[in-house]
Amino acid sequence: MTELFSPLELRETTIPNRVMVSPMCQYSCADRDGLATDWHRVHLGSRAVGGAGLVMSEATAVEPRGRISPEDLGIWSDEHAAALEPITEFVRAQGSVPAIQLAHAGRKAATSRPWEGHEPLQPDEGGWEVAAPTDDPWPYEDGEAPPTERLDQDGIEGVIDAFRAAAERALDAGFEVAEVHAAHGYLLHEFLSPVTNSREDDYGGGFEGRTRLVREVTAAVREVWPDEKPVFVRISATDWLPDRESWTVDDSVRLADRLAEVGADLIDVSGGGIHPESRPESAGPNYQLRYAERIREETDSDIAVGAVGGITTPQQAEAVVANDRADLAIVGREHLRDPYFTLTAARELDATDEIDGPPQYRRAWGF
Repeated sequence: MTELFSPLELRETTIPNRVMVSPMCQYSCADRDGLATDWHRVHLGSRAVGGAGLVMSEATAVEPRGRISPEDLGIWSDEHAAALEPITEFVRAQGSVPAIQLAHAGRKAATSRPWEGHEPLQPDEGGWEVAAPTDDPWPYEDGEAPPTERLDQDGIEGVIDAFRAAAERALDAGFEVAEVHAAHGYLLHEFLSPVTNSREDDYGGGFEGRTRLVREVTAAVREVWPDEKPVFVRISATDWLPDRESWTVDDSVRLADRLAEVGADLIDVSGGGIHPESRPESAGPNYQLRYAERIREETDSDIAVGAVGGITTPQQAEAVVANDRADLAIVGREHLRDPYFTLTAARELDATDEIDGPPQYRRAWGF
């Protein structure tokens, strides 16, 4: 058996193979109401038809001001959960595990969509006041940042409650994995990084204070998520800012153990996003795999690790798992180019007997 098509057991949940569809924002809620549409159903459903073991939704806002753009997906009401339920039903019917990324954009919220310029929106332009660890706004090169609120204790507790309530709704919608988004310069990452967190209270200062919010959010999600179902946390393993005090891979190794203590089962390892100058040295094949590998090797806990970044071929994905560098191969942009990436991998790796492809497609794929 190829390792890519071996199942992954996390708690009592079985992911049938080691390919995960990375959460990828679609900016496609038609009426700016955060409700899932036919676009989301086809986008996520087609990747399940394509054989991915786990299909993760895009960053799904836990409250309205947590959206990146007005068109972002949300889960802050029962209506949002109801709109997502047909998607989880379809994904599960294809043999994939439906997962959701719970997110809050922090000071990177209230922007137009990428194909509309990704520019900051003021309240009179359809934007809103954004929330952050401090009142320092995102440093836009062009355009004035929307008003930024420094979260006080009540605001922080409100964020924790929003993640908890969103997890409850996600469970009602039929998701089997909940992922806490603490990467890419969004709210929880903003608390983690000294680049954006200069607070001097219990949620700032050193490592313990700056990691408090993500630990409390993860614990809140775990509190309402069933014991038999896993919780993931996506982190930026490094800020990619070696010229200043910033979040590092050493910090991420240390954080992974702390997250395991509060009930996280897998660390989804990405990087960057905290500042416009945050850039990797290179962005070639597997360019972030070394971060996932370090976390997997150096943590004291047995928490699982997923690797993302430049995984574009079946051979790469197989090697990630077969060489014990990560437990999941998380594939993003290649899934946009090829929704059937996992079926393609089965053919190229001569493993069509190791996966149940959709019977409607068997004449073409040889299952």
